[in-house]
Amino acid sequence: MTIYNRILLIAFLSWVGSVLIKAVINLIINKKFIWKLFFSDGGMPSNHSAAVTSTATAVALQCGMDSPVFAVSVILALIVMHDATGVRQETGKQAKVINNMVKLLDSMGRGELTPEETLKEFVGHTGRQVMVGALWGIVSALALNAILP
Repeated sequence: MTIYNRILLIAFLSWVGSVLIKAVINLIINKKFIWKLFFSDGGMPSNHSAAVTSTATAVALQCGMDSPVFAVSVILALIVMHDATGVRQETGKQAKVINNMVKLLDSMGRGELTPEETLKEFVGHTGRQVMVGALWGIVSALALNAILP
């Protein structure tokens, strides 16, 4: 028995492609390669947007735009992208403020902060990062659909 899920493969490869793009952009801007980017949130382009839009595009190509599966995948994509620019971006802003407050208190004599005490600030996306991720997801799904068996 062979397990081959074209939609899942396209989504995965689109996600990998967006991570590679993010790593290259970071390499160009910061002149160093950071492996953590492969397992982190935030940045340009949005990996999550790429994954969900490539999924929706692959579903449209395989099942049709009038299928219930396509409808579900589009709604899921919209929720994920809205969350990335809304809740997760605000969470990152709040983490930055809290980290600054803790640093201020720390400078008043508590001692040094450990990495575990610092909140993660890089969790959300700007609208541009989400849109570029979404466009990458659509383009990569179309390209992969044309070349995959």
